[in-house]
Amino acid sequence: MTNRLLVLRKLSLLRERAVQARARRSTSPDALRSNDVLLDALALSVLIAVQEAIDIAFHIATDEGWGVPASYAEGFELLAKHEVLDLPLARAMTAAAGLRNRIAHAYATVDVDRLWRELPEGLDAIDAFAAKVAQFAGPE
Repeated sequence: MTNRLLVLRKLSLLRERAVQARARRSTSPDALRSNDVLLDALALSVLIAVQEAIDIAFHIATDEGWGVPASYAEGFELLAKHEVLDLPLARAMTAAAGLRNRIAHAYATVDVDRLWRELPEGLDAIDAFAAKVAQFAGPE
C-alpha cells in the first residue's frame, strides 16, 4: 500500500517548485540566457519538480506491488497501466523526465531556447500529474 503521507509531502514540494519555475521563466529565451542566476534557479526548480514526480511514480509502483520500474518512462507507464494517469499524461511526464535529464547531464550546454519553449508544456504536465496523484492518494 502506498505511503500516502510520503506522496503528499513530495507533491507539496513538486508543486512549490513548479510555481517557482513558472515565476522564473523570463519573457524570452534571450532574457533567460543573459541572466545566469535566473537560469540556474529555473533549471534547479525544474529538475527538482520532475525528480519528485519520478520519485512519486517509483514509490507508488513499488508500494502497490506493480513492479520496480527499470526507467523513468516505465514508472509513468506503470501508473498509466493502473489508471493513476492516462497514457498521454504518462508520455508527457516521460518527456518532462527527458528535460530533467538534459538539465542534469548536459547543464553546461543546455539549449536555453528549447528549455524556454518546452517549459510551459512540461509544467502543465507536472500540474496534471500532481492532481491525478493527489486524487489517487486521497484527500490532502
